Amino acid sequence: MNELVIAFGLFLFIEGLLYALFPSKMKSMLKKLEVIDNRQLRTGGLIFAILGFAIIYILKN
Repeated sequence: MNELVIAFGLFLFIEGLLYALFPSKMKSMLKKLEVIDNRQLRTGGLIFAILGFAIIYILKN
């Protein structure tokens, strides 16, 4: 559980750093999300979730 909290903290740190360093680019990137089909977003999210799980599984075993 401790590792999950650390991972979440790292996620927040990286996300916040991107918004702090590149606010205009982050805003334009978020606007581009509106034109992407929901199915494409869902597929991309699923791929990233599987990749993240695989990385964690490999590193832990």
